[in-house]
Amino acid sequence: MKGFDAIVFDPPRAGAEAQAAEIARSGVARAVAVSCNPQTFVRDAKILVNAGFSLDRVTPIDQFLWSAHVELVGVFSR
Repeated sequence: MKGFDAIVFDPPRAGAEAQAAEIARSGVARAVAVSCNPQTFVRDAKILVNAGFSLDRVTPIDQFLWSAHVELVGVFSR
């Protein structure tokens, strides 16, 4: 990930545990996570926060009005 200032990742419902670990080990200063599963978002966010990222904001998006699903967009920086 050398040469990148930011990373955006949007995994499936299973989350991005391995990808979050790679981002955590990288020198990237900003990461944006999009998630359709709040549980895996929390798991992946912990990986980033434990590596020195701050969770600057989380925005819930009710993209599917007639369902219980919600998307989350989290912005991390270090």
